[in-house]
Amino acid sequence: MTDDDERFLRRAIELAAGSREGGDPPFGSLLVGPDGQVLAEDHNTSVADRDITAHPELKLARWAARELDPATAAGTTMYTSCQPCGMCAGAIERSGLRRVVFALSSEQLAGLKPGGGFPRPLLEGPALFDEARVPVEGYYGVEEPADSRQR
Repeated sequence: MTDDDERFLRRAIELAAGSREGGDPPFGSLLVGPDGQVLAEDHNTSVADRDITAHPELKLARWAARELDPATAAGTTMYTSCQPCGMCAGAIERSGLRRVVFALSSEQLAGLKPGGGFPRPLLEGPALFDEARVPVEGYYGVEEPADSRQR
């Protein structure tokens, strides 16, 4: 980790503190472009917006996907006060961002929450492969063999 990484992480932590002071969950994030300049920053607004998806990582991933060309996105780093949740990690992956630096891990965060955080939902599947693959097959430019049963 570089001195710049630590400086940008401290800014993410400042954004998290400001979020908490404003009545929202304490999470903050920023994007730093390939040239080392801050491109955008945000904090959690899930309470203020009454939107469970208003995580700063998700908002910044959406911004990056919309505003950055692929090469710039690939060279941009997200700094965030906590390891991105599954929802945010998926958005980051799809945004083209290739590096995330975080302060608290998900395990460390869970240890700071009473009861360890939210219960995980029960997931069931996969199911109905032959039917479910029809709208997907070919969308990504690759046809799957008719006898394929793996994802």
